[in-house]
Parts: sequence; C-alpha cells; structure tokens
Amino acid sequence: MGTFIMNDTDDTCLMYGNRGAGQDVDRTKDEVNQDPNIDRSRTKSGSQIDQIHKFAGFSIGLSSIFAEQVLSHPCIVLRRQCQVHHNGEWFHLTPFTLFQVMLNMQSHQGVTTLWKGFGSVFVIKGIFMVSETVISEVTPLPKEVSRHSSLKKYGEHLLLKSLSFLVTSPFYAASMIETIQSDIASEKPGVFDTIKEGLTRIMGWGMPQTTRLLPMWKLVLPTLTFRLSHYLITSVAQYTVMSTIRSEQRELRDHSLEEHSADVLNPEATIFDIYFPELLASFTGSLLADVMLFPLETIIHRLYVQGTRTIIDNTDTGLGVIPINTNYEGFTDCFQCIVKEEGIFGLYKGFGALVLQFAIHASLLRIAKYLFEKLSQELNPPKRRPISQSSPTKHQ
Repeated sequence: MGTFIMNDTDDTCLMYGNRGAGQDVDRTKDEVNQDPNIDRSRTKSGSQIDQIHKFAGFSIGLSSIFAEQVLSHPCIVLRRQCQVHHNGEWFHLTPFTLFQVMLNMQSHQGVTTLWKGFGSVFVIKGIFMVSETVISEVTPLPKEVSRHSSLKKYGEHLLLKSLSFLVTSPFYAASMIETIQSDIASEKPGVFDTIKEGLTRIMGWGMPQTTRLLPMWKLVLPTLTFRLSHYLITSVAQYTVMSTIRSEQRELRDHSLEEHSADVLNPEATIFDIYFPELLASFTGSLLADVMLFPLETIIHRLYVQGTRTIIDNTDTGLGVIPINTNYEGFTDCFQCIVKEEGIFGLYKGFGALVLQFAIHASLLRIAKYLFEKLSQELNPPKRRPISQSSPTKHQ
C-alpha cells in the first residue's frame, strides 16, 4: 500500500550498502594494485556489483508480488467465501478441513475457480495509486514520511491515506464480490466491470433495489477504519522489524571490524543483509495485521455482499452453490447477529485459509533465505590479507 515510517533515509546506506559497496570496492582495487599476492579474480568492479544489486532487487520485487498476489489469491477466495457463508456448518478454522473442499471445487469447476476476481485486485491497486498521487499533487499532504517527520506531517500523511481509501471504497467492495461469486452461477466479469460496479454503487444506478442493500455511505466508516488500521499495524510492525534487524547488523559489523580489522579487507553488506530483512518485515507486518483484524474483515465483507444477490460456492462440501441472504441493519447489528447465531468463532470463519496463505508465504521466504545466503557466499567470499613473507617467524 505504501510506506509509512520505513523510509529511514539516515540508515539507507547502511542497510542497502549504497555507500559501502562503492567505497569498499574502490579500496579493494587500490589494495589489489599494490599487492600482487591478492587474488584478483575475487574482486569485482563497482558497476558489476551495482548491476547485480539492481537485478536482485528487481527479482525480489517480482517474487514478492508473485507470493503476495498470485499464490495467495486462491486462499483469499476461500477465506472470503467462508466469511460470508453465514449458514455454513464448517467454520474452517484450520487449513486441514479446506483441502477436500478445494479438490472438489477444482474437479467440478476447473482450476480457474479459485482465481476469480484476480484481475480486479490489480485494478484496485491502480485506482488507489492514482488517487493517492492526484490528491498529493493538488494538496500539501505528503505521500511518504520518515521517523524524523513531525506529528503534523504524520497526521497529514494519514489523512492522505484516508482520502485515498475513501475514493477506492466502492471499487474495493465490487472487487470483493467478484472474488466470491461462483463461476457456474453467474457470468465471468470483464476487466473493467469492477470500475463499472463501483460507480453504479456510488450512484445507486443499475444495482438491485432491495431493502437489504446497504447504501455506500453506511459502509464508508467501517471500510475506512479497517483499511487504515491494517495500514498502521503493517507499517509499525515493518518498521519495528527493520529497526531491530538493522541494529543487529550494525552490532555484528562493528564486532567483526574489532576482531578482524587486521585481516579482513572488505566487510561489506551481503545481498542477504540488504534484501532479506525487507521480505521478513513485510511478511511479519501483513501477518500481524490480517490476524488482528480478521473479525472486522468478516463483518465488512458480509455488509458488502448483502442485497447484491450474490451466489457463492458451497464451502461446506465444495459442491454446488448457495445464495447469500442476510438482513443486517449495519455494522453493530451484524456483529451482534454473528456472535448470537454462530458464536464468537463465527467471526473467524475461514481462518484456516489465512493460515494456509501465510504458510505458503513462509515457505517461499525460507527458500528465498537459502538462495540469498548462497548468492551472498558467491558474491562476497571472505577476503583476507596474505601473510607477508618478511614477517618474523618463531624458531622451533
């Protein structure tokens, strides 16, 4: 969604090695020219390291998008369908009860049944980015802040995010409905149907005129509360993790310099040190926010789908479809009805899909850690000074 307090400009060089890479490479070159005993094949030019870092950063960005959006989308579809299935007998609090449901859905509807609404996710991201950019250009509200920013700037930044969330709220609701409606009971939506449905929900045109359909102005405050809270929790968690890792890295580098200053030529940051903390911080922030706000998300999704005549897949068996018929008067009434009719665990229907989503993400993170460590060993081999031939030796 953006960066809240992670833009720590003072520590950028320390974390990403922009300053250290160039200076260390130049120093290594000079020492190579002066000392022919140093293995020249193990030294790299600054341009080569910069190219490697750019390629690594690009690859990491694609991998992050792949993990967060592509592989996670089937879990998001299942989670949302379970959340709005108010009459469901299975709560699916663990991922084990979902495996048979997933197999039944794919065997009867095809592999694409768990990828519905995938395109609308990127449409929503695009609308949010455009609205945020436009609002920041026509107002003095900042898109980014750092730890040195004033409280006033923090407030202005959160106001910008709130306005952007407000603009995207009706489209977010339309995208959510696309991810849960069954393919065998309705036509597949087009690429721009999310925008069309969002606009008609704002105007009230073209939508089923029922007494159960909640107007958008009743959904704005819960949506804004949910998305802003998710942003805050994610950002604070990411900043905490990054700050902790940076502090540990600085201590390790200082300790390494003290112990090996005599024989270590280039104690520069490795690719693992540079990029992996970002992935870990992003994973931690998303996990914490999704778990903490899961009940709030369940309520909001039920309010979105009410009165829209949406038909979803049967999450109890994975066979057939069921209509969604609820009659909540608002946020408070929805919360009370869920607790009264389904119990407190009714707020956590589909939680197993969330567990499965982050289990997949954690597995990819584990693989990324292994690859980073291997790549770092190849690019940053230990460089030690050779023992001088003129140095005195002990007599045995």
